[in-house]
Amino acid sequence: MSYSQKTTETRVKMAAGAEHGLKKVVWQRIKDTIIADCRKSEVWKIMILDSFTTRLLSSCCKMSDLMAEGITIVEDLFKNREPVLEMKAIYFMSPTTKCVDAFISDFKLKPKYKAAYVYFTDYCPDDLFNKMKLFCAKHIKVCKEINISFLPLEAQVFTCDNPGAFRSIYSPQSQDRGQTLETLADQIVTLCATLEEYPGVRYKKDSQLEYAKALAELVDNKLAKHYELDDNGKKKEKTQAQLIIVDRGFDPVSPILHELTYQAMAYDLVPITNDTYKYKGKDGSEKEAVLNESDELWVKLRHLHIAEVTEKIPKLVKEISANKKQTDGKISIGGLKQLMKQMPAFRKQVVQKTVHLTLAEDCMNKFQSSVEKLCKAEQDLAVGSDVEGQKVKDPMRTLLPVLLNPHSTHDKIRAVLLYIFSLNGTTEENLTKLIQHVKIEGESEYITNWNQLGVPIISSSSIFSSRKPARRDRSQEEMYNLSRWTPFIKDVMEDVVENKLDTRDWPHQSECPAAWNGSRAVSARQKHKPSAQDAGSRLIIFILGGVSYSEMRCAYEVTQATKSCEVIIGSSHILTPTSLLENIRDLSKKPMETFTIVEETASS
Repeated sequence: MSYSQKTTETRVKMAAGAEHGLKKVVWQRIKDTIIADCRKSEVWKIMILDSFTTRLLSSCCKMSDLMAEGITIVEDLFKNREPVLEMKAIYFMSPTTKCVDAFISDFKLKPKYKAAYVYFTDYCPDDLFNKMKLFCAKHIKVCKEINISFLPLEAQVFTCDNPGAFRSIYSPQSQDRGQTLETLADQIVTLCATLEEYPGVRYKKDSQLEYAKALAELVDNKLAKHYELDDNGKKKEKTQAQLIIVDRGFDPVSPILHELTYQAMAYDLVPITNDTYKYKGKDGSEKEAVLNESDELWVKLRHLHIAEVTEKIPKLVKEISANKKQTDGKISIGGLKQLMKQMPAFRKQVVQKTVHLTLAEDCMNKFQSSVEKLCKAEQDLAVGSDVEGQKVKDPMRTLLPVLLNPHSTHDKIRAVLLYIFSLNGTTEENLTKLIQHVKIEGESEYITNWNQLGVPIISSSSIFSSRKPARRDRSQEEMYNLSRWTPFIKDVMEDVVENKLDTRDWPHQSECPAAWNGSRAVSARQKHKPSAQDAGSRLIIFILGGVSYSEMRCAYEVTQATKSCEVIIGSSHILTPTSLLENIRDLSKKPMETFTIVEETASS
């Protein structure tokens, strides 16, 4: 297996993260609000959740954590439930008509529970609040809004759990763009509130699309409103934080390339649904594993290049078998007791290592069978130069071998897109030929619809045609010839941390705190501070229309490298190359027409 290693520098190791990350912050907030109220009464309670709060809670705590806090049963708000009159019920739900109506039906005619403690993820509109009061006032003991309407996906990654936002924002037929931007803005504000940050807001200026600007305005206004008065009746000042908002079209390359770091590669090449990887055990039985931060091995491996992953796992497996051998000899009763205590954790480690050996092997098989041949061409097109640093003068010569080889249609589409992006658009005639070559005449939208994201597909002689931003020189950092591309967002993160982000391209929606005003003195002082927490600076990046796994990795790499600023990245949802291509293709489809069937009854 040759990755043509370039330098021997080791990639930055990622901090485990889970113990200090977003999930911990969210769980603490839930404990300080919902759980703290529960503790006031000794009765065991039942918890009732909608689909969003189910995902929210399962992302940051386990059932055993809830049991420890006196919550014995967790139920679905929309399922039929047996009344439990002796128990108090905690309703944790989104402030929607559907949720409020389901709540009311639990109490309206005949109460199902002894009392209701109601917690909304976000601001509850007056009409819904009044409706609840009208029917259920005497049953409600507590009604609070706790300001968490985002999902903490990883230590430094959040989503708004809304893949549909892509279509709502970018489709020319969209009916709900304004409402979607409003909702996303509300969710971003709850993220800032949960982190206790009041950031300065900036956005990427675009000559064609105004969506990032519109979202920045909404977020800024809603933050000002949220922080108008704090608990002491004083207006909250801006904190040492910045929020940067960009449109998905800002970097079309990163989510389309074949990435060779473990997490991004696995989600691209292996069928993983809802973070669940299905594989066959040694005995041929079907097994499944969830890839999340409770798997420590996943956290250690996920941002490493696949070559390092395949090297590391055997070492870890050897450690395990060495531990096993030590226990084969004679053992005292005391030692046996100790061993029995360690067994569940020990067994878990063995399972995790088997999972990652299998997953890494799956990735490698896909790599060797087809991806390896694609990567060199993709990297040359994306970077604009070859491994020796020679400029790619004729991108068509780089693309042709991919088109002539028996790669999948999707892989060919990806290569054609990288070719078009490298030229900042091609001619109508050339585009038609490429579409015929890939045999997607009936689905050319995979390529043509990128223009809805402001990405040029047909070249324009206009002086306003989007110029490509200058890239940072990373020639000293590179490790692998097939992984030379760095997502644009990493340049942006580093420029922000170093106060180098150009205000002409990245206007301030609102004034920023002193630490970010470009004053060298402040940033120099901050660099000597030992950690992000001490320096108190946070950078929040929001990509409108999906974030890729390689961009998520950048947040950890920059945090690790700077030590003075924690970078958190989020989006409406997480992208894989396949899901993005399908979303792009579907942008021009008409929304499904809804119609009502009226049953005619015979008149009596």
